[in-house]
Amino acid sequence: MSDVKKVVLAYSGGLDTSVIVKWLQEEYQCEVVTFTADLGQGEEVEPARAKAQALGIKEIYIEDLREEFVRDFVFPMFRANTIYEGEYLLGTSIARPLIAKRLIEIANETGADAISHGATGKGNDQVRFELGAYALKPGVKVIAPWREWDLTSRETLMAYCEKHEIPVDFSTTKKKSPYSMDANLLHISYEGDMLEDPWTEAESDMWRWSVSPEDAPDEATYIEIGYEKGDAVSINGEALSPATILEQLNKIGGANGIGRADIVENRFVGMKARGCYETPGGTILLKSHRAIESITLDREAAHLKDEMMPRYAKVIYNGFWWSEERKMMQAMIDASQEFVTGTVRLKLYKGNVIVVGRQSPYSLFDSSIATFEDDAGAYDQKDAAGFIKLNALRMRIAAQKGRSFLKDEE
Repeated sequence: MSDVKKVVLAYSGGLDTSVIVKWLQEEYQCEVVTFTADLGQGEEVEPARAKAQALGIKEIYIEDLREEFVRDFVFPMFRANTIYEGEYLLGTSIARPLIAKRLIEIANETGADAISHGATGKGNDQVRFELGAYALKPGVKVIAPWREWDLTSRETLMAYCEKHEIPVDFSTTKKKSPYSMDANLLHISYEGDMLEDPWTEAESDMWRWSVSPEDAPDEATYIEIGYEKGDAVSINGEALSPATILEQLNKIGGANGIGRADIVENRFVGMKARGCYETPGGTILLKSHRAIESITLDREAAHLKDEMMPRYAKVIYNGFWWSEERKMMQAMIDASQEFVTGTVRLKLYKGNVIVVGRQSPYSLFDSSIATFEDDAGAYDQKDAAGFIKLNALRMRIAAQKGRSFLKDEE
């Protein structure tokens, strides 16, 4: 007899998690609570309620978390201009800590002593879910069916459904796409099938959120994004909520062929994996945020942020959102955003995001000093001579002591 009395399952309503519901009931003889999150994946989540009810579930949580997702997770990450291994905007990674948080909160509300998820034993998501769960509820039991059962293919899952009379519509269980996909308001990802060969180009009809750059409009689209303390707050002068901003930028960017990426990344579990991503709104936000920072951040503050960013990105990618080091770095990042307020004007054209203007009431750009014209004495160019000599002093001394870089002087 299992010591698990009640478990909260991250439930999509699809084949895998429907099997997991029944498997948990059979293997652990426990009550199952389902939790379905709307993170802007573009599919209806309410049908999951009827599917859960058909499986005998009495406690069903279906929640719209789009605003919380963007406001409390995506935007804090973008304040750091976060990008993993130079290309990945962490669309899947940043959604997992929020799901883990709600799993634990629901477990506390319902008196559950375990949580469960449908992540496989090969990927990063199992790590992200479970690190978050343990950080928020150290004694919680985590059940990961893919690491326990012997159901290793879609065919065995469907056979299990037939055997246990799980109400799955078998006419719709064939994949609409050959790829393993994950979507939320920040991105949509594609893995598996032909993408497992890193030499093979992705099929043109795979992409769902964006037109190809070749098919994008021949006329550029201009937009203006307003910022307050590092967060986007408006598009073209219209104040919008965080989720609405990202949703609209996804549509605008996708229509202009923006945000596609084909990446081979290093997973935390050790393997390399190829994934294709569409992140149109995030690509625009990354470019525009750096633009507003370029005129509002002090040079050394900006450089310090850039030096810290890869560490911050790795922390998020590896699932340590709820760690002390992430909180420490976040406090530093957020402090840097006090004066990151203003407007950025962008030109979107055939897959490109081009900054064409930026302004801020807190701008550190002083045209009277930077001008190539007469600066009326604002900057004394003679001062540069001493500045250069002082900075050259250590290298001059080294050269005088025989440490020359010129081979003909050796």
